[in-house]
This record gives sequence, C-alpha cells and structure tokens, in this order.
Amino acid sequence: MIGAILFDIDGTLIDSNDLHAAAWREAFLHFGADIAFDAVRRQIGKGADNLMPALLPKELAERRGKEIEDYRSSLFKRDYLARAKPFDGVRPLFERLRREGKRIVLASSAEGEEVEHHLDLLGVQDLVAATTSADDAEHSKPDPDIFAAALTKVKPLGPEQVLVVGDSPYDMLAAGKLGIRSIGVRCGGFADSVLTDAGAAELFDGPADLLRNYEASLLGR
Repeated sequence: MIGAILFDIDGTLIDSNDLHAAAWREAFLHFGADIAFDAVRRQIGKGADNLMPALLPKELAERRGKEIEDYRSSLFKRDYLARAKPFDGVRPLFERLRREGKRIVLASSAEGEEVEHHLDLLGVQDLVAATTSADDAEHSKPDPDIFAAALTKVKPLGPEQVLVVGDSPYDMLAAGKLGIRSIGVRCGGFADSVLTDAGAAELFDGPADLLRNYEASLLGR
C-alpha cells in the first residue's frame, strides 16, 4: 500500500527547466565558458555539484565553481524565477492524493527560498506534509540524498511504501538507488526512452494526465 508520494518540483510541477538551462548558460558565458543550450538542458535535474563537472573544464569547475554557482543562483532569482509557471492539474492531483490518505513531500534540492516560492505559486501549502531543500542533502540528484531526506519525513514508511514522481532521468536514478519505484512525467522535456532507461515504471504527460489516469497508475492500483 502506497502511503506517500515524493514529488520533484522543477520540470515536474513547475515549468522551469528551460529557464534553469538558460540561466546556467548565461552564467557560464559570464565566466568565459560557451556551453551550448542543448548540452546544458540535458543536465537539468542535477544540482550544481553534479551539473558543473559534467559541462565545464575541470580546472574551471574546481577553481571557480562556487563563484559560478552563486552568480547563477542570484541571476536565476533576479531574471528567471518570476517567469516559472505551474503545470496544469497540480492542486487537483494533490487533493485526490490527500483524500486517499497519502502524504505528499516536495523533494527538491533547490534553495529553500525557491521551494517556498514554488509552494506559494502552486497554492498547495495546505496539502503538503513536508519539503526538502538544498540544506537537506550533501549531494544532488542523481545521488539519492534528497529522496533519502524525504524518506525521513514520512517515517515509519519504507521505500516499498513510497513512490517518486519526477521529470528527469536523475530523479529515476536517485529513486532507484533507494529501492523506490518512480513515475516519469514528460512535461520536463526528456524523451520517453531516457526516462524508462533510467528506471521510470510508468510515463504520463504531466500532473493533469496523471490525475486523469489515476486509477490505472501506480498511485491508484
């Protein structure tokens, strides 16, 4: 019996992946690294600790990584965050989950300020049992730290009683390392094969599609 759902936020509940990619590319250009948008976009879903080493020359990432990360964070909050919009169906999906007694945790490695902004934007504060942020994890996805932190917030439920809903292969990989099954949503822009190869058990277009197919999904079965 599933007792809790751990939701990724960016790309899953909020349409923000392209915004994050654009902010990273702009930040890299500021520091002299011209990284193609598509290359950056494929890494969205990772935090800075895993994204920068995948894209930047090792010397630049090691020498100026913290400076780049701080610049990107300020840039995103100033120029991009207000442009992020919720995907359709989030609150009705959460209401259905709560009616059925399932706990909802927003499992993000974003900064706490961003998580609070997204909670307000989604209007689901009354439906969410707990959240995670960058403060709860040493490493970002695909490392499992964020979902491990989220699991502590739904004790005594174990991995077999929990599902992850996410949009990126890094969500699926992180969940799999903890033995948690995952549902993939296409609204984050990743190909079906990328999500299933990473471990997604099911795929839906987004929150509204998952709600429409609730009873046939892992949520309702």
